[in-house]
Amino acid sequence: MIPTLQNIYEAAERIQPHAHRTPVMTNESLNERVGARVYLKCENFQKVGAFKFRGACNAVFSLSDEEAKYGVCTHSSGNHAQALALAARMRGIAAHIVMPENAPQVKKDAVAGYGGKITFCEPTLQAREATLRRVVESTGAASSTHLTTSASLQDRELPRSNF
Repeated sequence: MIPTLQNIYEAAERIQPHAHRTPVMTNESLNERVGARVYLKCENFQKVGAFKFRGACNAVFSLSDEEAKYGVCTHSSGNHAQALALAARMRGIAAHIVMPENAPQVKKDAVAGYGGKITFCEPTLQAREATLRRVVESTGAASSTHLTTSASLQDRELPRSNF
Protein backbone atom coordinates (compact mmCIF):
# COMPACT_ATOMS: atom_id res chain seq x y z
CA MET A 1 0.00 0.00 0.00
CA ILE A 2 1.24 3.46 -0.85
CA PRO A 3 0.37 5.80 2.03
CA THR A 4 -2.00 8.64 1.27
CA LEU A 5 -1.44 12.16 2.52
CA GLN A 6 -4.20 11.48 5.07
CA ASN A 7 -2.32 8.38 6.31
CA ILE A 8 0.77 10.52 6.80
CA TYR A 9 -1.16 13.16 8.74
CA GLU A 10 -2.69 10.44 10.93
CA ALA A 11 0.72 8.88 11.59
CA ALA A 12 2.19 12.27 12.48
CA GLU A 13 -0.62 12.89 14.94
CA ARG A 14 -0.25 9.37 16.40
CA ILE A 15 3.48 9.70 17.08
CA GLN A 16 3.49 13.40 18.07
CA PRO A 17 3.28 12.74 21.83
CA HIS A 18 6.12 10.21 21.65
CA ALA A 19 8.68 11.29 19.04
CA HIS A 20 11.00 14.30 19.09
CA ARG A 21 10.48 17.01 16.54
CA THR A 22 13.97 17.05 15.04
CA PRO A 23 15.54 20.12 13.43
CA VAL A 24 16.30 20.71 9.77
CA MET A 25 19.61 22.47 9.32
CA THR A 26 21.82 23.74 6.53
CA ASN A 27 25.56 24.11 6.22
CA GLU A 28 27.03 26.92 4.12
CA SER A 29 30.29 25.05 3.47
CA LEU A 30 28.38 22.04 2.16
CA ASN A 31 26.07 24.28 0.11
CA GLU A 32 29.07 25.96 -1.52
CA ARG A 33 30.81 22.66 -2.18
CA VAL A 34 27.85 21.13 -4.03
CA GLY A 35 26.53 24.34 -5.57
CA ALA A 36 23.06 23.93 -4.12
CA ARG A 37 21.17 24.48 -0.90
CA VAL A 38 21.30 21.26 1.14
CA TYR A 39 18.89 20.58 3.99
CA LEU A 40 19.90 18.11 6.69
CA LYS A 41 17.17 16.43 8.77
CA CYS A 42 18.90 15.74 12.08
CA GLU A 43 17.36 12.39 12.96
CA ASN A 44 20.37 11.64 15.13
CA PHE A 45 18.49 13.77 17.69
CA GLN A 46 15.50 11.39 17.56
CA LYS A 47 14.83 8.91 20.35
CA VAL A 48 17.17 5.91 19.88
CA GLY A 49 19.24 8.19 17.65
CA ALA A 50 17.51 7.17 14.43
CA PHE A 51 14.48 7.87 12.24
CA LYS A 52 13.45 4.23 12.73
CA PHE A 53 11.72 5.28 15.94
CA ARG A 54 9.04 7.12 13.97
CA GLY A 55 7.96 4.02 12.04
CA ALA A 56 8.18 1.69 15.01
CA CYS A 57 6.24 4.12 17.18
CA ASN A 58 3.54 4.51 14.52
CA ALA A 59 3.20 0.75 14.10
CA VAL A 60 3.08 0.02 17.85
CA PHE A 61 0.55 2.74 18.59
CA SER A 62 -1.55 1.75 15.54
CA LEU A 63 -2.27 -1.68 16.99
CA SER A 64 -5.56 -2.28 18.74
CA ASP A 65 -5.37 -3.41 22.36
CA GLU A 66 -6.29 -6.92 21.20
CA GLU A 67 -3.49 -6.97 18.61
CA ALA A 68 -0.97 -5.58 21.11
CA LYS A 69 -1.79 -7.75 24.11
CA TYR A 70 1.03 -10.25 23.45
CA GLY A 71 3.51 -7.60 22.38
CA VAL A 72 5.39 -7.13 19.15
CA CYS A 73 8.24 -9.02 17.50
CA THR A 74 10.86 -8.37 14.84
CA HIS A 75 14.32 -9.39 13.76
CA SER A 76 16.95 -6.67 13.60
CA SER A 77 20.56 -6.16 14.54
CA GLY A 78 20.35 -2.47 15.21
CA ASN A 79 18.27 0.67 15.10
CA HIS A 80 14.93 -0.96 14.27
CA ALA A 81 15.33 -3.35 17.22
CA GLN A 82 16.03 -0.42 19.54
CA ALA A 83 13.14 1.60 18.14
CA LEU A 84 10.62 -1.22 18.49
CA ALA A 85 11.79 -2.02 22.02
CA LEU A 86 11.40 1.60 23.12
CA ALA A 87 8.03 2.11 21.40
CA ALA A 88 6.72 -1.10 22.99
CA ARG A 89 7.96 -0.02 26.42
CA MET A 90 6.23 3.33 25.98
CA ARG A 91 2.98 1.50 25.14
CA GLY A 92 3.45 -0.91 28.05
CA ILE A 93 3.72 -4.07 25.94
CA ALA A 94 6.43 -6.66 25.38
CA ALA A 95 8.98 -6.41 22.56
CA HIS A 96 10.49 -9.70 21.41
CA ILE A 97 13.61 -9.02 19.37
CA VAL A 98 15.50 -11.62 17.35
CA MET A 99 19.13 -10.53 16.96
CA PRO A 100 22.09 -12.24 15.35
CA GLU A 101 24.74 -13.33 17.82
CA ASN A 102 27.28 -11.07 16.12
CA ALA A 103 25.23 -7.88 16.48
CA PRO A 104 27.30 -5.03 17.96
CA GLN A 105 27.34 -5.16 21.76
CA VAL A 106 26.24 -1.52 21.95
CA LYS A 107 23.07 -2.45 19.99
CA LYS A 108 22.39 -5.49 22.20
CA ASP A 109 22.81 -3.35 25.30
CA ALA A 110 20.49 -0.66 23.95
CA VAL A 111 17.72 -3.14 23.07
CA ALA A 112 17.98 -4.74 26.50
CA GLY A 113 18.06 -1.31 28.12
CA TYR A 114 14.79 -0.40 26.41
CA GLY A 115 13.25 -3.59 27.78
CA GLY A 116 13.45 -5.74 24.64
CA LYS A 117 13.42 -9.49 25.21
CA ILE A 118 16.27 -10.67 22.99
CA THR A 119 16.49 -14.10 21.37
CA PHE A 120 19.81 -14.66 19.65
CA CYS A 121 20.30 -16.58 16.41
CA GLU A 122 22.93 -17.33 13.80
CA PRO A 123 23.82 -14.33 11.61
CA THR A 124 21.94 -15.38 8.47
CA LEU A 125 18.63 -14.17 7.09
CA GLN A 126 17.31 -17.74 7.11
CA ALA A 127 18.16 -18.14 10.82
CA ARG A 128 16.67 -14.75 11.68
CA GLU A 129 13.39 -15.53 9.90
CA ALA A 130 13.12 -19.05 11.33
CA THR A 131 13.85 -17.81 14.85
CA LEU A 132 11.31 -15.02 14.44
CA ARG A 133 8.65 -17.55 13.40
CA ARG A 134 9.40 -19.63 16.52
CA VAL A 135 9.25 -16.60 18.81
CA VAL A 136 5.96 -15.43 17.31
CA GLU A 137 4.47 -18.92 17.59
CA SER A 138 5.50 -19.20 21.24
CA THR A 139 4.47 -15.67 22.31
CA GLY A 140 1.60 -14.70 20.03
CA ALA A 141 3.30 -11.33 19.47
CA ALA A 142 2.35 -9.23 16.46
CA SER A 143 5.15 -9.62 13.94
CA SER A 144 6.80 -7.06 11.70
CA THR A 145 7.11 -9.62 8.94
CA HIS A 146 4.57 -11.45 6.80
CA LEU A 147 6.37 -14.77 7.38
CA THR A 148 4.19 -15.80 10.31
CA THR A 149 0.68 -17.12 10.55
CA SER A 150 -0.25 -15.10 13.63
CA ALA A 151 -1.36 -11.46 13.68
CA SER A 152 0.95 -9.65 11.30
CA LEU A 153 1.58 -5.94 11.06
CA GLN A 154 2.22 -6.42 7.34
CA ASP A 155 -1.41 -7.45 6.89
CA ARG A 156 -2.57 -4.08 8.18
CA GLU A 157 -2.67 -1.13 5.84
CA LEU A 158 -0.61 1.26 7.98
CA PRO A 159 2.11 3.66 6.93
CA ARG A 160 5.28 2.52 8.67
CA SER A 161 9.01 2.30 8.42
CA ASN A 162 10.55 -1.18 8.28
CA PHE A 163 7.26 -2.81 9.17
